[in-house]
Amino acid sequence: MFKTIGPGLLYAGAAIGVSHLVQSTRAGASYGIALLGIVIVTNIIKYPFFEYGPRYAAATGNNLLDGYEKLGKWTLVLFAIITVGTMFTVQAAITVVTAGLAQEIIGVDLPAWQWSVSVLILCAVILFRDSYKLLDKVMRYIIILLTIATVTALVGAFVSPQGESSITKPAFDWQNHTDLFFLIALIGWMPAPFDISVWHSIWSIEKNKKMSKTQRVKAARTDFHVGYWGTTFLAICFMLLGAKVLYTSDVTLSSSGSEFAAQLISIYTETLGDWSYPIIGTAALTTMFSTSLTVMDGFTRVMVPLSNKLVNQKQLKHKAHYRFWLIILVLGAAQIVIFFVTNMHSLVDLATTISFVTAPIIAILNYSVINSKDVKKHLRPKLITRIISIVGILLLSGFAVYFLFLKFS
Repeated sequence: MFKTIGPGLLYAGAAIGVSHLVQSTRAGASYGIALLGIVIVTNIIKYPFFEYGPRYAAATGNNLLDGYEKLGKWTLVLFAIITVGTMFTVQAAITVVTAGLAQEIIGVDLPAWQWSVSVLILCAVILFRDSYKLLDKVMRYIIILLTIATVTALVGAFVSPQGESSITKPAFDWQNHTDLFFLIALIGWMPAPFDISVWHSIWSIEKNKKMSKTQRVKAARTDFHVGYWGTTFLAICFMLLGAKVLYTSDVTLSSSGSEFAAQLISIYTETLGDWSYPIIGTAALTTMFSTSLTVMDGFTRVMVPLSNKLVNQKQLKHKAHYRFWLIILVLGAAQIVIFFVTNMHSLVDLATTISFVTAPIIAILNYSVINSKDVKKHLRPKLITRIISIVGILLLSGFAVYFLFLKFS
């Protein structure tokens, strides 16, 4: 089972990053456990739309882009607009957080933008070989390491004696636009942007090629559940850590990547002891670096078939085409990094908010594809899953419209 699990952990590697280490920790540090229920409900509502990626791949042997194409070429144009409109900002946000951790742990004093660009270049060099096999092998160990470290720190936070705190922070205010905008940013990437459902279907096809067989729907869903509910569990852990260690303190999480990294690692060292710094630092850095690597691979890998389908040509070999989009992504993300590097929170909130607004579109496309005639009836989602999907589409659409109204009214 450990050998066959792959795309689900790549999903986890892409998801467990900014949404967990940054946004979940910020939520706990700022509001305690006030948003815990919303995080859980968000993961339940979003579950079907992520699950449809590996389900469609296992049921048809194709990825979601193939399914979109059969709905009409306009769907590919729409998804291309969403992807190109988000990929540079998303990659930049993840890179800034990764660079902050690298700067704090490695200790080399360089300007923040140089650290960020260095991370982008290093990820690109690794992926230049188009190495799915490397991602598949390494990711499972990184996720296990982070999970053990986080759970241990959380247990330590609750069992270690702590004195009474006189610090009081304002409760979450549903009438306060600042609080609402943070909530929207939190939900936007909780547990991950919907783009990953398409990447997941492509990773699943790649996995099938490596194994020389197509995964059955049941096996694909098992693989997905390991990654999905694992990320949900860790999101809760990070929020509880933020609430337990930072909510009752006078610490305000910094917008500087390196300072935030130091604050994040201090959550662990305060509960486990200074001896844990090297272990926790390594776990946090490898997790964020793996997220940078996985997201860069996901965006690049999806742009290859997407651009081929849109222009109806395949003159470039896959590897050359992959490298072309890899270079484009690195150059675009580097420009945004340089502009936002001193204000990590603003960049993260911008990226997550864009994902929140575009989420209903991808949700509708995924729901349409999985219930199309391409998928045999017995392999389509059950009634309860379809009901959750429809409710999810209505809620996501309603909140997106409400956010735009608040933002521009």
